[in-house]
Amino acid sequence: MIEVLEPGLSTTVQDTGRYGHYHIGMPPSGAMDQYAHTVANYVVGNDEDAATLEMTYAGPDLKFQEDAVVAATGADMEPKRNGEPIPMWTAVQVEAGDVLSFEFATEGVRSYLSVAGGIDVPEVMESRSTYTLIGIGGHEGRDLEEGDELPVGSANGNATVGAAVDDGHVPDYANNDTISVVMGLCDYRLTDEGREEFLGTQWKISDEADRVGCRLTGPDIEGMFEEREQPFGAGPDPTNVVDLGYPVGSIQMAGQPIILMRDAVTGGGYATVGTVTSIDRDMLAQARTHNEITFEAVDVEEALEARASQDEQLELIRATFLE
Repeated sequence: MIEVLEPGLSTTVQDTGRYGHYHIGMPPSGAMDQYAHTVANYVVGNDEDAATLEMTYAGPDLKFQEDAVVAATGADMEPKRNGEPIPMWTAVQVEAGDVLSFEFATEGVRSYLSVAGGIDVPEVMESRSTYTLIGIGGHEGRDLEEGDELPVGSANGNATVGAAVDDGHVPDYANNDTISVVMGLCDYRLTDEGREEFLGTQWKISDEADRVGCRLTGPDIEGMFEEREQPFGAGPDPTNVVDLGYPVGSIQMAGQPIILMRDAVTGGGYATVGTVTSIDRDMLAQARTHNEITFEAVDVEEALEARASQDEQLELIRATFLE
């Protein structure tokens, strides 16, 4: 059992996500940075779908009521065990009574804490992920609070204390200003000049960036759109279309661009002019408020090649820790 002494800014239980329910309006939720979550699990001997703690900007203080092996990945929140620093991306032994504490992230946004055996909260719709907008999954469907107690599952004995991820597999969160995007579904609504401006602009991440969406600020977007008589069923704004589904990572043009993240709505009537690739959604999850990003158009084949390359990297890491 883990006792929450101080919850941090926003700490939730997350796994790889809640899939198979998009058609009824249920987004996947799950770890915003899937790579960091998955690696954290591999380091302590878990399968990738074990639940971890996702910590945003500032982490919690946690008291362990039993011995455990843990690992922290993602943004460096300077983890400490009983006040003494411990390494990131490394399997660390904690003993009953030990307190883990985390500081404010200096680079990146989200850290992931894995525990051998996983955070053993009940599954809701085949997932332990927290979806706070409707209060399901995780620990009581919400951010952690002081006094919460989190059960830990049975460890499989695969963890090796001191084992660390090779530096070559640790992302550089200071270098995430170019984000790959597959243009569509509605980029046909952009003029040629509008498309060029969209891809050429340095967009700033606003303070309205969370698990639902990442709102950007920049030039007026209405001038990027073709003029037309709006069809029946679409709203009057030139960025409106007849309702369609929103892929995770799609860029909704609603006043300013909003990149829809893992807790976002699944459909609506705004034009979505592109979709951030799965690999770069991990990096976007680590992009800090007021950072600037630029979109780079890639095709589907390039996006799939990048994902295959990351899958190979993850398999190398998995084999290092689990075989």
